[in-house]
Amino acid sequence: QVQLVESGGGLVQPGGSLKLSCAVAGFTLDQYAVGWFRQAPGKEREGISCISGAFDKIYYADSVKGRFTISADKVKNTVYLQMNSLKPEDTAVYYCAADRYTDTVNRPQYWGQGTQVTVSS
Repeated sequence: QVQLVESGGGLVQPGGSLKLSCAVAGFTLDQYAVGWFRQAPGKEREGISCISGAFDKIYYADSVKGRFTISADKVKNTVYLQMNSLKPEDTAVYYCAADRYTDTVNRPQYWGQGTQVTVSS
């Protein structure tokens, strides 16, 4: 059974950092590309970063480039999103998702349940 479980969200002050984790089960990371998405209230879901199954292709949205870093641990079967220099506009529910067919996670087959990130003073 495929599962993706996010963790690491919370409340942080502007300029602070958080590290999100996406633990996957039911497949290994070399079989799927994994991406991070976010959705703020009243806004469309936004793809912000992804990593290919071979770990050789990484993408970032312009809105997070230079502040967020995606990484993966094959042994732990977990994908991480290190978020630095957080801004109030980063406030959203963050989801991870897995796509077997594209490196850019265009049409993920599986989604996690999401974790809330709130950036506020």
